[in-house]
Amino acid sequence: MIASHAMSVPIPLSHEARGLWEIVPCNLCGSRDVTIKYQGTTDQEAAALIQSYSASGNFISEETLVRCNNCDLVFTSPRLRKDLILKGYTENEDPTYVSQADGRLKSFSACLNKIEKFQKVGSVLDVGAAAGFFLKVAKDNGWVTYGIEPSKFLSDFGNRNYNVNIYNGTIEDEPKWNTAMDVVTLWDVLEHTFDPKDVLKRCNHYLREGGYVVVNYPNIGNWMAKLAGRKWWFIISVHLYYFTPKTIEKLLNQAGFKVVETGPHFQMLQFGYLLYRLEAYLPGLAKFFGKIAKTLKLDGLLIPYYAAQTRVIAKKVENL
Repeated sequence: MIASHAMSVPIPLSHEARGLWEIVPCNLCGSRDVTIKYQGTTDQEAAALIQSYSASGNFISEETLVRCNNCDLVFTSPRLRKDLILKGYTENEDPTYVSQADGRLKSFSACLNKIEKFQKVGSVLDVGAAAGFFLKVAKDNGWVTYGIEPSKFLSDFGNRNYNVNIYNGTIEDEPKWNTAMDVVTLWDVLEHTFDPKDVLKRCNHYLREGGYVVVNYPNIGNWMAKLAGRKWWFIISVHLYYFTPKTIEKLLNQAGFKVVETGPHFQMLQFGYLLYRLEAYLPGLAKFFGKIAKTLKLDGLLIPYYAAQTRVIAKKVENL
């Protein structure tokens, strides 16, 4: 359902919901003048939602999505309280994400090639580094690597297996390294953050003059998203913001960056894993093909795919 009227508060919160949910202003312009894009509910079990916050979270969003009437940014409001979400990311284990190591390593190898058109080698900080797959690829190509990841399970995995220097925490902790980064990356991360503008400004602080930030995000302005509507596969509880090329560029500009390249983001994942992700939307069909794939031993086949994700590379043009 798409509402046609503007309102300053997306949906009223019951007395019980006020302790768990928070209404937030637009992160891009600060406005509270919004229109409901997809009506949702706060009548959900908080414990189940908290468990969904992980790198491979696949919990279909039942929350309300709103669009800012001033700048068109789409975001979740009300949303689960910040400390509860962070608890999920910090404490949850995620063997499902780790199981896709081969495909993710191949995907990130292609990503690094895109970056090296602008910066051949140097120091790189990966924010939301997960299990360190991108950092492993970068390290193997001669980069000095640093990472930040709230999940203890994933950061421990990356440090133990790849020795890529991942700090267990968040960028708000302001971890210190005695170097100015040449590149900061956020792979499938910015849409998960509580305050994307602040995160990008913090990335600015870590970068040298003329350094680059790389952001990969699901593009809600893409034709696939428009066609799928509320059933778009990236409308999941772990995503708090939904960007378009227009809103992401505005956000980057406000954080001291200028976009130098934008393009589609392709990934490689196992066929069986992609069918598993599809189960949330078409359970019968996905399980049927999953059984066939397993019988034919095709479930481990790496499949390149594009699902409305966009990669943007921006250059630091201003110190903040």
